[in-house]
Amino acid sequence: MTKVIPDVICPFCGTLCDDIEVEVSDDGKAIVDVYNACAIGAQKFMHAQAGDRVTRPRMQQPDGSYKEVSYDEAVEYTAQMLVNAKKPLMYGWSSTSCEAQGVGHEIAEKVGAIVDNTATVCHGSTLIAVQDVGIPSCTLGEIKNRADRIIFWGCNPTHAHPRHQSRYSIYPRGFFTNKGHKNRKMIVVDPRNTDTAKMADIHYQIEQGRDFELLSAFRVALRNEVLPDFVAGIPKEKIYEGAELMKSGRFGVIFFGMGVTQSLSKNHNIDNAIMLTKDLNEFTKFSIMAMRGHYNVTGSGQVLGWQFGFPFCVDLTRGFARYNPGETSSNDLLRRGEVDAVFVLGSDPGAHFPISSVKKIAELPSVAVDPHITPTTEVSKLHVPVAFVGIEVGGSCYRMDNVPIDARKVVDPPEGVLTDEEFLTRVNTRVGELMGVN
Repeated sequence: MTKVIPDVICPFCGTLCDDIEVEVSDDGKAIVDVYNACAIGAQKFMHAQAGDRVTRPRMQQPDGSYKEVSYDEAVEYTAQMLVNAKKPLMYGWSSTSCEAQGVGHEIAEKVGAIVDNTATVCHGSTLIAVQDVGIPSCTLGEIKNRADRIIFWGCNPTHAHPRHQSRYSIYPRGFFTNKGHKNRKMIVVDPRNTDTAKMADIHYQIEQGRDFELLSAFRVALRNEVLPDFVAGIPKEKIYEGAELMKSGRFGVIFFGMGVTQSLSKNHNIDNAIMLTKDLNEFTKFSIMAMRGHYNVTGSGQVLGWQFGFPFCVDLTRGFARYNPGETSSNDLLRRGEVDAVFVLGSDPGAHFPISSVKKIAELPSVAVDPHITPTTEVSKLHVPVAFVGIEVGGSCYRMDNVPIDARKVVDPPEGVLTDEEFLTRVNTRVGELMGVN
């Protein structure tokens, strides 16, 4: 016998689809099938059941091999490492619950660590731009029900957020968009001819790294002022056409991704995109939204903001929160050799950081907390396996539009495996004992 659990949250990307149905065995220990999820989301649920999964902490030995240790030993090693370090880095936080993030930040404050999340290598520039000029945004529900002009700039949701277009942005029939995609016009700005671009009414195949110039050109075109013949490789006639298409809608949105945030000009691109949105609001209703990747990277910025006032790159080494991206961001710290211990949870810098940073992690005392074996766990001194948030334990998460949603537990974790929050709580208690504080 099996049973189907409805209304499950998918813990893959920032879309946080909340209509997943998971079929589980009658004893609640195994996932049989997953319905409504995209291929990546379904695979995440099924991968939690992998037979070769690590269920006990592993300590790296001098010869590079790993030896199984107890959770008590893992807690002791982690607490000693953080307490004895002069400037530890606690990085990641984007693939775990807000509750676990809160406990981790409490540890960081006690030991005087630097807390940074994956925004430092993706949408950190967005957060800087928002601090510069604000952001006119909305919810995904408003977009589903109202938006008839959709712009995807520097992102490819067909691959990165597979159900975004079917649930919110292009295909769904909303209250004021009851004909679905027939009610909408779609613009894609991307130097590549992606699968998303192939679906667009207009594809601007921009020259690489020239986003700032094209954003500025659209702002000029909105006012019917003079443009040069080509901007960023795009003919001026096509720019005027796009500007008129944007102005003619009742409600529009610009979705933007790492093609803008991590290309030339970085946060200044986003400054300009937000100002383009502001300009469009002189003609119609327009919003802008970042296409966030990890399912709770938005929540990480929220929790850091509640606790310390800054969304990433938070330096607690002086006993109070400081924030200066470029000085207090993870790669800069690692490459300058400024940190003497690394704690990673809810991310995989070993797969995504430059090799110079990964070598530093491999050289330093380091702990990786992750259900999977990853490149990061294989270079860290200690790997602590934990339960999958959103599958084997519930918790609060924030969707890419800053709407909080509660993830649900659908099956039990392997026997004896701790959750992120449980492991961090034990480390926090031990850190307090070692430092003589509560």
